[in-house]
Amino acid sequence: MFQGLRRGRRGRGGGEPTVVPEAEFRSYYGRPVLKAPVWEWKIAAYLFCGGLAAGSSVVAAGADLTNRPTLRRSSRLGSLGALLASLYFLVSDLGRPERFHHMLRVLKPTSPMSVGTWILSAFGAGAGAAAVSEVVPSRLRRTWPARLLHRLARPLGVSAAATAPGVASYTAVLLSHTAVPGWSEVRDELPFVFVGSAAASGGGFGMICAPVSEAGPARAFAAAGAAGELVASRVMEHRLGLVGEVYREGHVGRLRRASEALTAAGLAGTLLVAHRSRAGAAASGLALLAGSALQRFGVFEAGVASTKDPKYVVVPQRERLDVRNGVGRES
Repeated sequence: MFQGLRRGRRGRGGGEPTVVPEAEFRSYYGRPVLKAPVWEWKIAAYLFCGGLAAGSSVVAAGADLTNRPTLRRSSRLGSLGALLASLYFLVSDLGRPERFHHMLRVLKPTSPMSVGTWILSAFGAGAGAAAVSEVVPSRLRRTWPARLLHRLARPLGVSAAATAPGVASYTAVLLSHTAVPGWSEVRDELPFVFVGSAAASGGGFGMICAPVSEAGPARAFAAAGAAGELVASRVMEHRLGLVGEVYREGHVGRLRRASEALTAAGLAGTLLVAHRSRAGAAASGLALLAGSALQRFGVFEAGVASTKDPKYVVVPQRERLDVRNGVGRES
């Protein structure tokens, strides 16, 4: 398995330097050390739609509290639509819809999937009720169920916004708790990337759907999210080390460079023109949505790519082992 030479390494007793093979990481019969994730592109779409639902719910709550009805309505409906789309992609990839239901039979705090399912369910109840209150037919609005729903819409919308950070970030925790090096090696930074991406997409959606006079909260939220996403993404790649190659090279590298360019363009447009022009706001919002989507697809594809070369599995493990052994010898 190993070819080449590495010189200057001492034995256990600190004797003369030895000559040992320099590792060239290959697997037997051309098979990778880890199996590639069986998830399809639908999981990447699920990641994006879940983030959009979370971000839009926060914008909707802000619009409701500041009396911006058009922004509130569009963001509530957008949040519910994105949530339904995310559930469709998730259930479609799982293949068996009852698996989602089975996750609700017990709460396991040590399982990101279990916790995430409960967070998503709590979020969905509030976001769904708030959205339904926006589409009650006028002839039914005087009935007591409609009046009750109208009164509950604000607290339920705010409760959805309160759980939105968990919806936006639990998928990052879920990915980073796998053995896939492209995800596990970014466990500290990926939640910040996903939360920033969710905020950018939710704010961008609000900028597209609401008039300029009402879109102030959406612009502020989009700008904060886009800036946070760009910074967190750069920090993540800087700290990755060897595994960072899968984020910078090939198809994944192109996806992430496009994501960064679109997000930066959307951020610039949000700050410079979105408050003056509806067309500028819409273009900036579309750029932020596209950048957020490519961010999620890039992270997903990076994880898949990192399982195909054994060095991304073996080298980080050896480095961690060397650090532990070094600390043990010094103490």
